[in-house]
Amino acid sequence: MLIPTKNVRAGDCLGTDAFHPSGLLVLSAGTLLSAADIEKLQRLGIDKVDIVPPDGVASPPATAAAAEAYSFSSEPKEAAREKAVIAAYQEAVDGIKITFEQALEEGFISPEQVARGFNPLAGRVHEEKDVVSLLLVLNNRDDYTYQHSVQVGMISYYIAKWMGQTEEEALLAGRAGYLHDIGKCRIDRAILQKPSRLTAEEYDEIKKHTVFGYDILKRSGFPEEITMAALQHHERFDGSGYPLKLRREAIHPMAKIVAVADIYSAMISTRVYQKKRDLLYVLRELYRCSFGELDPEITQVFIRHMIPNFINKKIQLLTGEIGTIVMTNPSDFFRPLVNFDGEFVDLSERRDLEVEHIFV
Repeated sequence: MLIPTKNVRAGDCLGTDAFHPSGLLVLSAGTLLSAADIEKLQRLGIDKVDIVPPDGVASPPATAAAAEAYSFSSEPKEAAREKAVIAAYQEAVDGIKITFEQALEEGFISPEQVARGFNPLAGRVHEEKDVVSLLLVLNNRDDYTYQHSVQVGMISYYIAKWMGQTEEEALLAGRAGYLHDIGKCRIDRAILQKPSRLTAEEYDEIKKHTVFGYDILKRSGFPEEITMAALQHHERFDGSGYPLKLRREAIHPMAKIVAVADIYSAMISTRVYQKKRDLLYVLRELYRCSFGELDPEITQVFIRHMIPNFINKKIQLLTGEIGTIVMTNPSDFFRPLVNFDGEFVDLSERRDLEVEHIFV
């Protein structure tokens, strides 16, 4: 029974997993909601949740990760874990603020200071994957550039892990994402925070941050993977990017990872001129970009690891029919197996049916 979160009461049982619009798990099916749980759902912008009727039965956790979260989601220790992740996240945000200030004032930054700012967060989230959703939802209009830097760092870290890279290589990818926008310290804040469309001249000024960032990181002694990510994260596979209009193999592998993380984080974030977009729209856009602008392997690895979060979510077709996703399709990301009141329909075989919206 889908009801507004504001009408949920302590003691109600969650019927299906509750996901943030970014697609990451917040609370698992079967959770007996506490007042703190309800406050968290509201704080994270989850307007509706599926509640088990008084005589109903909660759905089982949809994934292994959900099953793990299910075992402790309503226990007090979750709050302590969340506080620890929030603290590590905020320390990383504070750290990147200091790094931006140092880069502007001194023209260089300390690699050791960057590692101290980023690595503890990666370690904390690596240990506590059940609350990784917090990394992508603790954002607002304020300090967008800094929070975006932290999020891109974490997404880059996970993409590298999902691609089979070692922990050391993943941490390097994370730091590359963390620093990808460091050149923006030299861009007028009035332009960065402008609430309306940029002029051609302002956009040209913004684009300089890639070269500024490369210069700062190169002079600071960072490895090539990090300097190239700053310089090339706006390059595109088809040559449409900047600053050098590079194509395909000419783009550094690290810049390709950071490019995917950068676009995803930007599209799910609230900014002065943009509301958050829903996950289905964002992932479809990334998938589209994988056939021209973004590295197809990296982009599709990322999507494959995000799509399972759709399981147990309610969807609405263009026809108005509402069903529940019971299984995702790894070969056709956006056409899952759906349960419509007991009738199971494989959308990969029903090309006449289109998903309009996923309820989150």
